[in-house]
Amino acid sequence: MASDELRMGKEEEHLPLFETKRAKGIVLYRLFAASVFAGICLILVYRVSHVPKAGTDGRFGWIGLLGAEIWFAFYWLLTQASRWNPVYRHTFKDRLSQRYENELPGVDIFVCTADPTIEPPMMVINTVLSVMAYDYPPEKLSVYLSDDGGSEITYYALLEAVEFAKHWTPHCKKYNVEPRSPAAYFVSVPADDAVEDNQAKDFVVIKKLYKDMENKIENAVKLGHISEEVRSKHKGFSQWDTYKSRHDHDTILQTQYHHNFKAGAMNALIRVSANVSNGNVILNVDCDMYSNNSMAIRDALCFLMHEWKGHEVAYVQFPQNFKNLTKNELYSSFRIISEVEMHGSDGYEGPIYIGSGCFHRRDTLCGRKFIKGSKSDMKWEISRKREESGIHELEENSKSLASCTFEQNTEWGKEMGLKYGCPVEDVITGLSIQCPFLGLAPTTLPHTLVQHKRLSEGSLQILLSKYSPAWYGHGKISLALQLGYCIVCCWASNCWATLFYSIVPSLYLLKGISLFPQISSPWLIPFAYVIIGKYTWSFVEFLWSGGTILGWWNDQRMWLYKRTSSYLFAFIDTILYFLGYTDSAFAITAKVADEDVSQRYEKEIMEFGASSPLLTILATLALFNLYCFAEFVKEATTGSKGIAQVFETMALQILLCGVLILINIPLYQALYLRKDKGKMPASIAFKSMAFVLVACTCFKFSY
Repeated sequence: MASDELRMGKEEEHLPLFETKRAKGIVLYRLFAASVFAGICLILVYRVSHVPKAGTDGRFGWIGLLGAEIWFAFYWLLTQASRWNPVYRHTFKDRLSQRYENELPGVDIFVCTADPTIEPPMMVINTVLSVMAYDYPPEKLSVYLSDDGGSEITYYALLEAVEFAKHWTPHCKKYNVEPRSPAAYFVSVPADDAVEDNQAKDFVVIKKLYKDMENKIENAVKLGHISEEVRSKHKGFSQWDTYKSRHDHDTILQTQYHHNFKAGAMNALIRVSANVSNGNVILNVDCDMYSNNSMAIRDALCFLMHEWKGHEVAYVQFPQNFKNLTKNELYSSFRIISEVEMHGSDGYEGPIYIGSGCFHRRDTLCGRKFIKGSKSDMKWEISRKREESGIHELEENSKSLASCTFEQNTEWGKEMGLKYGCPVEDVITGLSIQCPFLGLAPTTLPHTLVQHKRLSEGSLQILLSKYSPAWYGHGKISLALQLGYCIVCCWASNCWATLFYSIVPSLYLLKGISLFPQISSPWLIPFAYVIIGKYTWSFVEFLWSGGTILGWWNDQRMWLYKRTSSYLFAFIDTILYFLGYTDSAFAITAKVADEDVSQRYEKEIMEFGASSPLLTILATLALFNLYCFAEFVKEATTGSKGIAQVFETMALQILLCGVLILINIPLYQALYLRKDKGKMPASIAFKSMAFVLVACTCFKFSY
């Protein structure tokens, strides 16, 4: 019996900490993708072989559609890199505990915020509390809050959170609470659901403590400053005596500087934490996120501490999901990216690095280069600096590490830490080093479009920079992973082909000029197959990922809106930036909304509200397609050809214009039917109508 137990123990030591499984149905998908590619090739052959002769009506539109279809074909090929070889990982946390429980490494967690108005302190401290309560040895866990805005209210909220954590963390571990963000927990678990009497009593007590803390913080937010009574109790507030503004202030404990956006704050935290706790592993999260799984650290360590593969893992990227999405995801989400594309890129050396919700090896961020066969010691060591120095001494010593001048003439931002150079520092950092988390999604269309403008603009800057995956990743990562990064980097470039396809076919309806094959033509078959096949697969993929039918339709709408507005402005601003006409700027997306906006969002009513050039473009395109379709129907019903003959020659154009109109129904309602504050501003309605009338009149009466 003893020998059997010894043998089983040795076998257990050799079992892996995680396993990798390839997705089912890969062969079937590859066959389908190959058939779609054949259809795309036939479409391009048709375009090239049927180009109208010089001087013929429709020649310009035909050649433009050829260019757009070449781009769509190229981009479709890029997306196949993230679908060709998807894999799924499963960890064995029990094996990790059995082997390394006493040797688990120190973990430093960074939470970043920048503006207490857009990112409310209560939201920030709920994020902090969720990561403080991880199921992990507390002496090995250190949490740092970076506030670029230098807000004393955020600092006060953190002080209150620390006191509350003394009760919250034990409560979480005693009753195995999930999720460990207090706000999310109290909403999801009513007091009546606490089965045991003791748990019910403790629930009431801990909820009261939370409400007391919330009231104190909210009162401070309403006042706009900290009362003298509170300031007198904490000497740390004296550091705000030299405070000028959120863009101009001295280095203050728990606050960092605005240099190089979030990347600058992260690099300062890397240095400060090395001086205080020096954890082997670093996790960074945004202030509007919270951990939805208290075992996330142990999941990450199953990869980082794997006996024969762990030293090859630079980071473990968890996807970010959103807790405030409506049932049908009104403004879309990153569902397909998280559930499909990240698993696809994971099949080629790991998922694309997106920054937030990522566990890093500290030595990787500090400039250490991976050498094949090298090992990285992840075992726990008590920080000697923390033992030998008092906390106040450590604080004073750390200030210089976070100062604006520290990085001058150093490799920080180049070879060490997160990379500088664009608002989306995550992608270039991932290229250079190659948990389930819940966050807040924007609740208005303008905020959503601004967010995607920032993401696509930063990604395009990377594509055109020295960090472009097209050449920087060559020889460092696989070709498939290079293509995976290029998918994101080419987001903004999709604007031109999408705009052309959204405008020109509808415009040519006004003159009855066909740009696609007739219904009776065999050339219609590849068009029909590619359209039906692509969108059927997209529909199935979305439902398989957990979405809804209406959610898929909303996703198609947002796909159109992003490409024709956010991506267009991102492309233009990027070109102007490289020409030296504009500066790159980081836009913080609002995390809060007033009560009326929230109610409409919950009812899945699109929020337009504010006047914006982004909305002007969307309104103009929507009205343009509606006008073209109406004029076409008028001409078809009153003309000599008859509806049947017109439909025979222009079926695909009619279908395309009709789909664009259906997608824009919420926009038409916002322009003319709605009376609430979320409707489209009247100024946009007038401007868009004027643009459409001028454009269509000029085209109709030209040549």
